[in-house]
Amino acid sequence: MYTGIHFFSPHEVRPKTAVPETLGIRGRQAREFAELGLPIPPGIILDSTLASRVKRETIGKDLAAFLDACAGIMGKKLGDREKPLLLKIVVSPNLVISDYPVLYNFGLVKPALDGFAAPAVLRNVQGMLIVRERIRQLEGKEREREQIAAALKSLGALLRGVRGRCEGGTSAEGAAEDRRAGASPRLPPPELMDMFAGYFPEGYFENAETQIFSALEDVSTLIALDDPGGGDTALMVQALAYGHSGDSCSGEYFSRNILTGEKKLQGKFFWQGFTEVRIDENETDDAPGQSLDRLAADHRDTLEKIAGTLEDTLKEICRIGFVVEEGRVWLVEQRPADRKSVQADIALLLDLVNRGILDTAGAIQTIDPLMLNEILHPVIDPASVADFTRWTGGIAGAPGAVAGKACFSADALLEARKQAIRGGEDPGFILVLPASFAEDVKAIEVSAGVLTAEGGYSAHASVVARQYGKTSLTAPGLKIQGKQAALGDLAFSQGDYITLDVPAYGPASVYLGAGKLIQPDIRKSGLPDFIALARGFIRDFHVRANAETPQDAALALALGADGIGLCRTEHLFFGAERINLFREMLFADSPEDRREALNALKVMQIQDFSRLFRVMAGREVTIRLLDAPLHEFLPHTGGELEDFAAHLERTKKRKVSRAEVLARFEALREFNPMLGRRGCRIAVSYPEIYAMQVQAVFEAAYKLREEGVAVCLEIMVPLVMSAPELKLIAYGKTIEGAAYAGIAEVEEALRAGKKAAPMPYSIGAMIELPAAALGAAGIAKYSRFFSFGTNDLTQTVLGISRDDFAAFMPGYTRFDLIEGDPFSVLDSSVKELIVLAVERGRLTRPGLVCGLCGEQGAHPAAVRFCMDAGINYVSCSPYSVPIALLAAAQAELERAGVEA
Repeated sequence: MYTGIHFFSPHEVRPKTAVPETLGIRGRQAREFAELGLPIPPGIILDSTLASRVKRETIGKDLAAFLDACAGIMGKKLGDREKPLLLKIVVSPNLVISDYPVLYNFGLVKPALDGFAAPAVLRNVQGMLIVRERIRQLEGKEREREQIAAALKSLGALLRGVRGRCEGGTSAEGAAEDRRAGASPRLPPPELMDMFAGYFPEGYFENAETQIFSALEDVSTLIALDDPGGGDTALMVQALAYGHSGDSCSGEYFSRNILTGEKKLQGKFFWQGFTEVRIDENETDDAPGQSLDRLAADHRDTLEKIAGTLEDTLKEICRIGFVVEEGRVWLVEQRPADRKSVQADIALLLDLVNRGILDTAGAIQTIDPLMLNEILHPVIDPASVADFTRWTGGIAGAPGAVAGKACFSADALLEARKQAIRGGEDPGFILVLPASFAEDVKAIEVSAGVLTAEGGYSAHASVVARQYGKTSLTAPGLKIQGKQAALGDLAFSQGDYITLDVPAYGPASVYLGAGKLIQPDIRKSGLPDFIALARGFIRDFHVRANAETPQDAALALALGADGIGLCRTEHLFFGAERINLFREMLFADSPEDRREALNALKVMQIQDFSRLFRVMAGREVTIRLLDAPLHEFLPHTGGELEDFAAHLERTKKRKVSRAEVLARFEALREFNPMLGRRGCRIAVSYPEIYAMQVQAVFEAAYKLREEGVAVCLEIMVPLVMSAPELKLIAYGKTIEGAAYAGIAEVEEALRAGKKAAPMPYSIGAMIELPAAALGAAGIAKYSRFFSFGTNDLTQTVLGISRDDFAAFMPGYTRFDLIEGDPFSVLDSSVKELIVLAVERGRLTRPGLVCGLCGEQGAHPAAVRFCMDAGINYVSCSPYSVPIALLAAAQAELERAGVEA
């Protein structure tokens, strides 16, 4: 046998050994499938030592012998009128991406045309003309190349005409092009052969062996021209199974359900269909085939065995093409399923792990953590929005998909939702705003999603949306005028249905109309089991959640959170029944009036913290004292001013004018509130606010302890600038004529009043200013833990507003002035400050616990950075907890040198 020729069939491979690299990707796979005993049509591989120098006179005898062997296995004969052996030629390089066409239907010559239609002939001609055109191009023979290109154009018109009739007729445009090309779409196969015979050697359409050897020599010439050095590309010739006569059929299926992952074949078949053409062109996707259940039981069993073997071997969900020909099932094509869900992938991986086919580490490294977003949020059914007007772009704030009626204000949404519920109508509404503020939280919480013109990933609307599991998108081009809005060419009015599609990957879209949603079911998704596997690789690193409500806390635990790393207490004041009470406290004329409002708020806060501690039961809960600037609590619209005035009149029997309310609140406004009176600066100006919160925290903690519920409490002071500042807030200070009661003093006084035993707790600092990072050594004297608030740290390090950067970021991205979105992925300067702060803090306090609770916390790159920097945990939204856990597991495996 000539060196470099390999034979494969379901029964054997020859020679018994081969150098895999010389067979190319497709050749290696064919040989592997043959060794597994899969029912693949037999074939021949000309390895890379031979593929670029194929000549009939040197290898023709050996090739003919193997072609006879293929014919015998298939029960056919090359060039036979009754049962002709047809072949395909596949170029098999070692590159995953290849632009070589697969060439079909060799052996389809005039004596063997019975039962074959025009497309089969045209497909053969088209493939070889493409090969010949590329050869002439590489040889520099431009005139001949142009002639072949003209022939390809004519052939394209013929193919469109044939397909048009198959679909119910030729289109007017296709028929016109046929006429311009001088071709008749109704030519029978022999006449089609005659039309293109001049481009091929004599006898190409008359003799099957002449045809196959001519084609092999042409393809070999192309390989030699493309790869002058040689040695990287092989050639494969394989028999074709065609299910186009008698009781034969062809079809395709997935090795399991590509949406749910259920281990049940999903596909269809076609009686008397020619699958080799159909699968390669993806023409079965929307064709009305028949259910696989209608196949004979033994044929279904064979398909299941094929699917199981392929999944176990390739460790992926497969799309499989098959032919049933005279009672025999043939595997004619397989490729990775490209339109599968992450849930399906997880189901496969868990199945492989449970059966010992795949080790746990391999399974964990297979899934990109960010792709878990698909399981955690709804996705759009593509078919439901195919005909909708669409706008694409924007900045993803919270992934997912949602459909609802547009509302252009929080009040409009709340009222519309109330009326819809009363009327038994769809209660889904999307909040559409220029930007969101504190008073919009109540609407975001009950909305289906949020669309804003201003902001970004870390903006107010995005953060709140992630907290409540809502979809959020920032579209800088959004224009709102009255009750009309426009986004590029997409225009809509208040009350119109719109659909937001915000994937974890790729561009987001807004559609005009109500798309169909596919809702997630985390319990059935396999995600809890998959994350449980991931946890087995995580050593000294934890993932906590940002949560304020018992619902959020319970969800976080269900998704794998180790505790709560950030309870943003200001979010607890944004509810409709509380925000006016908080405003009342700010509006107070005297300390007594302020104290009365605070006492009412304290009762609510005790309930808040009690519920949170009860759900977490012994896990860490980090309570961040009030951080938001006071301007977020002020009325922003005339309606809110009037609402607050009505509140005062109703609760205090005090009638105030709108002008008086506006004047009082205007006195509290600041030019730059994000760097003004917020965080612990509020406590210095209004000590009673933090005192109320601390009392509420410990009242709740002691109450729960009495009930037998363990409480692991951490109190975090936000926006710390210096060590003296934290020392004041934590331990208080007495000066001449004044005293400040710190957290410790408030706790001691409360404990003394209860005559209770001390409760362990920790006081920590939120490091979100460069000064705090640089002064970490001093701050660590009074802090048991650091939590890096990377949203504000990014703003203050880079001098970029998270709510405004979208306006100028496109230019910075275009000219490569910044690497990506710094509010999604940590900037290098921010990371440098974090590392420095950790090092300096631990010089003072070696056991200092460090966490990161910014919105970047769940990003795999941030997780890996935190682990390398010695940070103990990240804290993120509940829906991002599985993402961070998987990222941590993968980082551990990578650090251990375990390859995927």
